[in-house]
Amino acid sequence: MNAFDLQVNGYAGADFCSPDLTPEALHAACRSLEEDGVTGFLATIITDHLDALCAKLAHLVRLRERDPLASRLIHGFHVEGPFLNPNPGWVGAHPADAVIPADPDNAQRLLDAGEGLVKLVTLAPECDPHMATTRHLSKQGVTVSAGHCNPSMDELKAGIDHGLSMFTHLGNGCPVDLPRHDHIINRVLHLREHLWIGFIPDGAHVDFFALDLYLQLAGMDRAFVVTDAIAAARMGPGLHQLSGMDVEVDAQGVARRPGSPYLAGSTITMPQIRTHLAEALGRSSDEIEALTATNPRRAIGL
Repeated sequence: MNAFDLQVNGYAGADFCSPDLTPEALHAACRSLEEDGVTGFLATIITDHLDALCAKLAHLVRLRERDPLASRLIHGFHVEGPFLNPNPGWVGAHPADAVIPADPDNAQRLLDAGEGLVKLVTLAPECDPHMATTRHLSKQGVTVSAGHCNPSMDELKAGIDHGLSMFTHLGNGCPVDLPRHDHIINRVLHLREHLWIGFIPDGAHVDFFALDLYLQLAGMDRAFVVTDAIAAARMGPGLHQLSGMDVEVDAQGVARRPGSPYLAGSTITMPQIRTHLAEALGRSSDEIEALTATNPRRAIGL
């Protein structure tokens, strides 16, 4: 296996979103990812107050540069937030009190803290006035992805015109109930020729029958999969942490904030993803290679 994962929030007990992440925990997580066939990934941090996000990025930079294994596997960082849609359903498990409108200066603060390693930023196009932040990030060589968002068709097209090139975990980061026809999933699929489209194939984030349809529409040349793994991956049911928040993992491995219906990342691993793609979705080995390895790299220009 030669998987490349664009969204890993943590693994094997290590929370990449924690300011207290230790060198030992990061190394152990990287070793576990490598054992599971991941040869490269983007360490992902989710929404927090801007100063805290910058501190977390700087901390990850230091930890990565001191560990040869982490340096080899971590190809960069994915910043998911804080420029998201703050409304219930759209914001998901992200802390709404830390969500802010997109701003080029604040985005640059994140890039500076990441010292050139921020490769992917997920934001809400409708919360990016005049698409100024999308344009700024794309000019810096950062891949800009829409997610946790509800842009109109015109706003989504405007984002694409200014450098938006991806959509983060389609079918998630949105309310359970959507309008019958004009909703974010249909808008993205309508513009599929202009976007790389990501999915979490764990059976919980998107039912397999729907995921099969979405993959057919998106096409094998534009789709990719991620784990969206959190620290609970490989750890089993119980109470775990994600960016300082409690996350409860049930017996089926589904992670949620306690008392909340919203999913909070995933506990799936790449070997499990390959099994799902082959057995539940009937994908060939070549298609699985494209979804897990080739397309994720291409989507961020590797």
